[in-house]
Amino acid sequence: MDRAVIIAGIDEAGYGPILGPLVVSASAFEVPASRADCCLWSLLEGCVANTPLPRDARIPIVDSKKLHKPREGFSRLERTVLACAGAWRGFPPSLNGLLCLIAPDTIQKLRDYAWYAEADPELPVHADAGGVRIAANLLKREMQAAAVRPAGIWSEILPEGHYNRLVGNTQNKAVVLLGLTLRLIQRVGDAFPGHEIRFFVDKQGARDHYAPLLMRAFEDRRLRVVHEDRQSSEYEMVGGGGPWRVSFSESGESLQMPTALASCVSKYLRELLMHCFNAWWSARVPRLLPTAGYYSDGLRFLNDIRDHASALGVTKDMLVRSR
Repeated sequence: MDRAVIIAGIDEAGYGPILGPLVVSASAFEVPASRADCCLWSLLEGCVANTPLPRDARIPIVDSKKLHKPREGFSRLERTVLACAGAWRGFPPSLNGLLCLIAPDTIQKLRDYAWYAEADPELPVHADAGGVRIAANLLKREMQAAAVRPAGIWSEILPEGHYNRLVGNTQNKAVVLLGLTLRLIQRVGDAFPGHEIRFFVDKQGARDHYAPLLMRAFEDRRLRVVHEDRQSSEYEMVGGGGPWRVSFSESGESLQMPTALASCVSKYLRELLMHCFNAWWSARVPRLLPTAGYYSDGLRFLNDIRDHASALGVTKDMLVRSR
């Protein structure tokens, strides 16, 4: 019997904005070892696309920046993420249901923020529910035919105040991002302790050398550097369970389907939480335009809510991200 290999991808959304959360996610698929080097987009090409095309009914699993256009809403992103979640564990009825599934530790954190605490929008928010279910069923059948199994989705979400505290402690937001990435590697590893796992991580900034950080994070494993250069860095880690291969690559979401799905999950969760954020503030500030949270428009938004934020007792460290 062919042994199984886990193919996992990790990517983030919200690294640059001054408002809203930072989200890092992982997605994973189980494949027979004989197919571990195959392209998942090719194995599932009957129902999955690696390029979003207007008349293509397949599920686009791509870099979220190619799928999500702010002025068009996030219905395409939502369809992709919920179809994949549905093929894995069924359909979460609401935001809290989705968080319970993939980011359970986040729920308590969000209660510290008035704009997230009571928010629990029904899902899907924008996508057609029937279309999502059809897409999920097609994906499930296609994966069964290709001997591919959805193995999981995991997310780490840092709301604004929690982000500020970690950045304040480390004085480096890149270290914070890497810490969340290492936590996701551990979560995937814990879910599949005896399996060979191949991790494909979108490269983070200008960093080329990850070996010291990996060795500190996973002391029970022996590490071998396969290669390190500007395009990619790859490591083999053995001991403490099944063997791992960890690769950091530029534009990783364009190279591996699990990394692309992780990009979509991260962006979708951030968009859902920004949807809640904007709804809360719009209910309290007349004629307020929503924001995506990026620098220029984020400053406009902060200026528009300034007097109301003060009256509501909202402090800057819980609202505006540092660095």
